[in-house]
Amino acid sequence: MTQSLVTNPLFRDNAYLKTTPAKVIGLTEDGGIILDQTVFYATSGGQPGDNGVLRRADGSEIKIAVAVNGATKSDFIHMPAEGETLPQIGDEVTAEIDWERRFKLMQMHTACHLLSVVCPFPITGAAVNVDDSRVDFDLPDAEFSKETVTEKLMELVNAALPVTAQWISDEELAANPDIVKSKNVRPPVGQGRICLVVIGENGSVDSQPCGGTHVANTSEIGEIHIGKIEKKGKENRRYRIRFGKAPA
Repeated sequence: MTQSLVTNPLFRDNAYLKTTPAKVIGLTEDGGIILDQTVFYATSGGQPGDNGVLRRADGSEIKIAVAVNGATKSDFIHMPAEGETLPQIGDEVTAEIDWERRFKLMQMHTACHLLSVVCPFPITGAAVNVDDSRVDFDLPDAEFSKETVTEKLMELVNAALPVTAQWISDEELAANPDIVKSKNVRPPVGQGRICLVVIGENGSVDSQPCGGTHVANTSEIGEIHIGKIEKKGKENRRYRIRFGKAPA
């Protein structure tokens, strides 16, 4: 029922959109809501899905607990909070995300990209969260200390580097496999194009495939630090990013 329903993911072209008018074009068997267009990012690539509300014309609201993908990455399903009354197909609504939470996720996700620049090792895992994000590296020895990595991260933040998105084809990705930093996960192909997140003028600092949401300039990340380095296996180190100055 949902496979033929296409949602336009507006956040892919503008991550700063907080709200949009939309029409309900489908309902899933488990109570999910499908819109013709959305500002809600769906859980993917280590970044949590957005929450927020769908506001009806009469002002009543449907609280959305999380947005998720359906059978494919092209399916966007808005899962309402428990007890919410579902809309009818054809209803006009205003979709609005929890912007404060989304912006923190954008800051953190961009910071994770910078961490992969400071620590140029294969990535074995990652997770973006509001208060504490992590990137796992194939790194036998913790030679990059919390203090050193924090200092280098803040240099990149304070450099006020532009962060932009470019689209490349599946063929271009295949011809440039080294831009994929993940050791275990490959970007999904078959959609015809892949989003490339570019940091610095002409990718002078970094370029890597990523479908998440990011700030437009590294200066928007603000003060961050490495709160902890954990050993996860023989050749795996987990670096945790947190907001604010490092504790004394």
